[in-house]
Amino acid sequence: GYWPAMDAFGMISPAGTKILWCDGNHSDHWALKRLIEAGNMEIVPNVFYMKRGSVYTLPDNRRVLFMGGANSTDKEVRKFGIDWFPEETIGWADMENLPEHRIDIVISHTCPNEFYNELVDRGDNDPSRAALSYILDKYKPPLWFFGHFHMHKKGKFEGTKWTALNMASTTGWWVKL
Repeated sequence: GYWPAMDAFGMISPAGTKILWCDGNHSDHWALKRLIEAGNMEIVPNVFYMKRGSVYTLPDNRRVLFMGGANSTDKEVRKFGIDWFPEETIGWADMENLPEHRIDIVISHTCPNEFYNELVDRGDNDPSRAALSYILDKYKPPLWFFGHFHMHKKGKFEGTKWTALNMASTTGWWVKL
C-alpha cells in the first residue's frame, strides 16, 4: 500500500506502509553513494532512500521531488567520514538533473531561504538553502515538507504551504501524503 497503515493507537504500522526518505546533513553520504551505484534504494522492506532530484508519483498523480542535504552547524565536534561528510550540502551538481515537468510536493531536509527567517533567529551560511530557493522559484509547488530544524511549524510563502517536521517520537514528525 501507499498510505500509512495505522494501528489501534493511531501509530504508523509497518505492514502495508511505504516510507520514502531523503538524506540529511548527518547521513552517511558515502554509504548512500554505494546504494545509488548499486541501484538498490530499498533499505529494508518498504523503506526507500530517495536520492537528490528523484521524483515519486503518488497514486493520485501528484509528483513529489526529493532534495536532501543541509549544512551542519556543528562540524567542529563531528568526525570526518564518521558523522560528517563534505557531501552533506546540496551542490549545483545535484541540481543538474531536475525534471522539467510539474512538481506538486517537495520533500527536503532543510528549507529555502524564503522560509528560513520564520523558523530561527540565528543565521548560518548554508548553500543548500540557496539551491532550494532555486527549486521553489522553478516549480512553485503547492506543498513543501522539511525536517532539519527539529520542530513542528507551518507557514505559507506565496502559493506554497510549508511544514517543518519535528523529530521522530514527538508530535508532528510525519505526514500522510
